[in-house]
Amino acid sequence: MLILGRKEGESIIIGNDIKIKILEIKRGQVKVAIEAPKEVPVYREEIYEKIKHENISATQFDINTLKEVG
Repeated sequence: MLILGRKEGESIIIGNDIKIKILEIKRGQVKVAIEAPKEVPVYREEIYEKIKHENISATQFDINTLKEVG
C-alpha cells in the first residue's frame, strides 16, 4: 500500500488517465474529485462491497428449485 500526504488543491495521478484531486479538508472530512475514463468504474467502498455481495448471492441457487424448473 502506498500512503501519500496531500493538501487542498493537490492531486494524485494513477496510471496515465486517472486523477484524484483533494478539493477540501474540513472537520475531519476530505472531499475528493476523481477524473477517470467512463469505462473505469469508481465506487465508494461500501457500495462496491454491496454490489460484490449481491453478485455472489445471484450465483447461488437451491438445487431443489432447479429440479422443479427442469
